Amino acid sequence: MKPETIAAKALHAIDEPTGAVVPPIHLATTYARDAAYQLIGERDYTRDKNPTYIAAERLLAALEGGEQALLFASGMAAATAVFRSLCKPGDHVIAPAVGYYALRGWLERFADKWGVAIDFVRSARLDAVRAAMRPNTRLVWIETPANPTWDVTDIAAVAELAHRVGALLAVDSTCATPVHTRPLALGADLVMHSATKYLGGHSDVLAGALVTRSADAAWAELVRTRHDEGALLGPVEAWLLLRGMRTLFARVERQSRTAHALATRLGELPGISVIYPGLPNHPQYEVATRQMERGFGGMLSIRVPGDPLAVIAKLRVWVAATSLGGVESLIEHRFTVEGPRSPTPPDLLRLSVGLEHEDDLFDDLAQALR
Repeated sequence: MKPETIAAKALHAIDEPTGAVVPPIHLATTYARDAAYQLIGERDYTRDKNPTYIAAERLLAALEGGEQALLFASGMAAATAVFRSLCKPGDHVIAPAVGYYALRGWLERFADKWGVAIDFVRSARLDAVRAAMRPNTRLVWIETPANPTWDVTDIAAVAELAHRVGALLAVDSTCATPVHTRPLALGADLVMHSATKYLGGHSDVLAGALVTRSADAAWAELVRTRHDEGALLGPVEAWLLLRGMRTLFARVERQSRTAHALATRLGELPGISVIYPGLPNHPQYEVATRQMERGFGGMLSIRVPGDPLAVIAKLRVWVAATSLGGVESLIEHRFTVEGPRSPTPPDLLRLSVGLEHEDDLFDDLAQALR
């Protein structure tokens, strides 16, 4: 089946006893045994065996073309599990200089405590990645497109560099989603999603996810870490995530089309600089065109003259809020959120395009920018 069909059906067969077309929520935390103290079913405890999130994991693995997936209580829980599970003192890690800012702060503290050497590089620059590689490089972590400058990293090229020294490549594909990019098919070993964003898609569930190309020894370590530490979301949240993924393609393709149109129209306004991978003037436009399918995503940034907070104050359709990937359009001043150490330019505004009409979104921005 095509991925759109896989997502819409959620790999769900019609429930035989009830005829239900929607996968059920399983709220039980424990499972009974018979008189011989043998399990009646396949499960003994819900921590990492609840059928609700197993269904969501199977769907995500299918969409990413991976062998298995794991859900976590948040995107940060998923990301940090990779470093804690796979790195040991003396290892070297390469991480993005531009990307999710909270992860960078955690990585700095993690490296100090665990005795792990870390280099932050602009992974869109292959020469910088190549120069940072060491014989003891254990893990290369990239984010593409990178938040909030939307640098696009050549996944296949970085995978080749990482594997040459025996390192694993993990890709934060939160903003690309399986709709636009499938990193495992390009050579990545792991894919991470802040599932709170596009996979959930409705700003009502906190979740993270990992998908692996191969259920190997490294994956077994991640499975063990999640089991032992228990960083899992609940069954209701897993069901909300599964519901969100059923409309993933319809939402993301629409958001991508609107974002592309807005990027083009905003670029025609005087004094406005637009950053969007789908524009020919983007520095990695050729990589994005080769690597991304069905569009270039629903995220863009603009750099504005004057006070960006004054622009936000005049908006009526766009909502000033953190996060991205929901049905509502959000705008954020990352420099204010991240603080004085932020690598984000002070004049940059990050836009997460929702499902509103393109004209309403553009007109609101145009009047505020005036």
